[in-house]
Amino acid sequence: MRLLFLTVLTMIAFAANSVLNRMALAGGSIDAVSFGVIRLMSGAVMLAILCLVLRGRLQLFGPGRVVGALSLLVYLYGFSMAYQALDTGLGALILFGVVQITMFAGGLIAREAMPARRWIGAGLAFGGLAWLLWPGAGPQVSVIHGLLMAAAGVGWGVYSLNGRRAGEALMATAANFVWAAPVGLFVGWLMPRGAAGVQLGAEGVILAVLSGAVTSGLGYALWYSILPRLAASVAAVAQLTVPVIAMAGGMVILGEALSAEFVLASALVLGGVAVSVIRGRR
Repeated sequence: MRLLFLTVLTMIAFAANSVLNRMALAGGSIDAVSFGVIRLMSGAVMLAILCLVLRGRLQLFGPGRVVGALSLLVYLYGFSMAYQALDTGLGALILFGVVQITMFAGGLIAREAMPARRWIGAGLAFGGLAWLLWPGAGPQVSVIHGLLMAAAGVGWGVYSLNGRRAGEALMATAANFVWAAPVGLFVGWLMPRGAAGVQLGAEGVILAVLSGAVTSGLGYALWYSILPRLAASVAAVAQLTVPVIAMAGGMVILGEALSAEFVLASALVLGGVAVSVIRGRR
């Protein structure tokens, strides 16, 4: 029962990142770049503290650090920029679908065995995403912002694949955040802020810190702590709930509408992912 509770809590934390980001940007209290910078810095501080408290040290060097830090930056900034226009549930769905497709491609490159069900599942998920992003077809989505979220999905997928080389998950994640922080600060300074320029309202800053330190930093740490106790298929299926939780949060907290087209596209993406992972490794 305790494991189930912690798993549900972690999925809520993952979905909350979408809700918090969209809430901050929709309210106009912070710009997308600043949200990404503050989220990254807050996550780096929280994870570094966790490592020092729980492990007694912070190991910054190890395999895959460059790839980990760069892919993390692509994810964070693509995620923040995309939520300037995407609804909460839609953004989470695109992100999650592209992550699965990216990891599927990574398996092909690594020449892993790919049974027919994985091809079928990947095809369904890709079809659903194509319908969401295709101009003039299905639900109306900003193509630019949809592609930004897709880039974020590729970034997180590469980050997850790179994590297979990490020895200790919490330590590797903290190191990636710490290495990404100064680079992210410089990139954020170079990125255009739009006509409104830099916006740093109190509400937006608080939401960004909450997203970075709590739902990202603590959420990732909690996930890594329970992952060894979950079967691979259970862990994969559990993540299918994230877009649904994010969509519910967007409707309840932000008043976002639910369309029949989005429901059908969601069924294609999530159904395709389910087909791919429901009979994963034991």
